[in-house]
Amino acid sequence: MSFLLPLHVPDIGDAKNIELVAWYVSEGDTVNEGQELCELVTDKAAFPLEAPHNGIIAEIVKKKGDVVSVGEVLVHLKKT
Repeated sequence: MSFLLPLHVPDIGDAKNIELVAWYVSEGDTVNEGQELCELVTDKAAFPLEAPHNGIIAEIVKKKGDVVSVGEVLVHLKKT
């Protein structure tokens, strides 16, 4: 059985402007737990978003270059 798991922008401190600077996966890709999916950058540091489970990238919601906020959905992972 599988289901879609939304992955959100994590709380990375007092950052107001968080830019999604890179995707390392595409829709349909199989990913492993702990694999870096994308990179988020604030004015102070860069943060990778890692897959919390093995699965398949079902939908990428935000695009490279988007400015995002804590709690926004970045991607839907189909957990397998």
